[in-house]
Amino acid sequence: MTTEENRPQAAHQDPYALALRTGGGPVYLRLADGRWTYLPVHRWHAQPTTADETVLVRCDSPVLDVGCGPGRLCRALLHQGIFALGIDVAPQAVARTIGLGGTALCRSVFGPLPGEGAWQTLLLADGNIGIGGDPRALLRRCTQLIAPTGVLLVEVEQFDVAERCTAWVEDTHGRRGAPFPWARLGATALGRIAPELGLSVTDEWQSDHRSFLALSPQGSSHGRPG
Repeated sequence: MTTEENRPQAAHQDPYALALRTGGGPVYLRLADGRWTYLPVHRWHAQPTTADETVLVRCDSPVLDVGCGPGRLCRALLHQGIFALGIDVAPQAVARTIGLGGTALCRSVFGPLPGEGAWQTLLLADGNIGIGGDPRALLRRCTQLIAPTGVLLVEVEQFDVAERCTAWVEDTHGRRGAPFPWARLGATALGRIAPELGLSVTDEWQSDHRSFLALSPQGSSHGRPG
């Protein structure tokens, strides 16, 4: 999970930066209307889960992990001999990824990136379909980054939702980060907008109460794993 539009502030005041640095929490994603979602920062610092493994097995090299956080997915791929690069706008996330043996850059997905048009797999895990608050714009950018034979592996909400909102991260002590645009999208909504962007849903699966879709450029031969 990453907050693309989060304004810089001192790390000791930012609950998300503090949680990334320490692996602690709890911290929550708070929506402007008062709703909240628990952010499993401890899971992002741990070894990949069974659900994560269902994503990793679908990855072909090279892999771009967008909003990599502490880098558990790109680090796991590197250990498997699959080249993976993480990007995140949070310096603490990038430092944590590199410190644990991963490869990462402090970059926005909407800015210039290495290997544009050549990535075989692009990951949007942990709710990162919400980056920037506009899933169409995000997916349009992601299609520019992957190869014609590439695939986007996207984690979605477990229920049908299509929502653009304002959110921020806060902790139990009342500290909160700066607000940023965010979005929430379920499988049905993602499947509905994919064709508008020249994408086809080539796989859909659930694991451990998490839901995922694979999207490929229309006309691509990329299919389900054997």
